[in-house]
Amino acid sequence: MTILERLLGHDAWTTRQLLLRCRELSDEQLDQQFDIGDKSLRQTFVHMLECMELHLDRMNGKPERELAEDYTVEGLLKRQSATSKELADLALRAERDNRLDEFWGQRKRTLGAGIVHLITHSMHHRAQALYILEKLGVKEVIEGDALGWESVARGWGWADGGSEGRPVSEWDY
Repeated sequence: MTILERLLGHDAWTTRQLLLRCRELSDEQLDQQFDIGDKSLRQTFVHMLECMELHLDRMNGKPERELAEDYTVEGLLKRQSATSKELADLALRAERDNRLDEFWGQRKRTLGAGIVHLITHSMHHRAQALYILEKLGVKEVIEGDALGWESVARGWGWADGGSEGRPVSEWDY
């Protein structure tokens, strides 16, 4: 597995784990305002996904999509699955075809920088989501680090259990 594959896998899995934990929350909790980032948990995830969707369209040379207005947790999970796959497809294809230094968009940015931006942008906002989840009193939330991802998501595990918290399975609900 390459570093890029690890980054993409960690990014998609960790965001999905946090969204799955959002199933435990009421709409009031999802929309509760905090003095951080995009203010609410729902708006944090909407911002992450819309940024990813629009940048992917631009990097793929496509017209910008009409953004979905389904802001339910289930709707966000569907969008997250689709955009994570789309990002992985673009990134791995660009790497395989040696196109990471190819420019896109009017500002002439490289595909490689755009891919890194989307992954680090999501990481930044996941940290905000973790803060909000803590303030909402959600217990045993994953730490979200790459070592924990590799331990839990890939099933390799270590004697100390890796990351804090427990991953959520789709079948827990």
